[in-house]
Amino acid sequence: MESAPKEGERGPGAAGPGGSSGAGAGAGAGVVVQVREKKGPLRAAIPYMPFPVAVICLFLNTFVPGLGTFVSAFTVLCGARTDLPDRHVCCVFWLNIAAALIQILTAIVMVGWIMSIFWGMDMVILATERRCRAAENDLH
Repeated sequence: MESAPKEGERGPGAAGPGGSSGAGAGAGAGVVVQVREKKGPLRAAIPYMPFPVAVICLFLNTFVPGLGTFVSAFTVLCGARTDLPDRHVCCVFWLNIAAALIQILTAIVMVGWIMSIFWGMDMVILATERRCRAAENDLH
């Protein structure tokens, strides 16, 4: 003969404190998930520039596709950081030149122009992130 569950114990299929049983009982346990964007080598080569320079590059990319990307390549030679710390400065410079050439050559079919504008927007976003991180570090 089976004994009934004692006080404080739960039998098979008994509901938990939240009224649910089974695998869903631990759903509110608080699992932290971090999402990171995986960048390709061209996208990771975009330099973290000062905000005014990034805005100028966006402006140039909007009206002359690839020109702002070409200018941003030279900021790498002036010490701007990228998401490719393990690559040599010259390699990152040539990746940016390649991105500018792709934008210029494909601008005829509008793909390069759109890519150029998005590239400029990414430059401004990265500059804003850089500015926020610098302000955060100043507070600490």
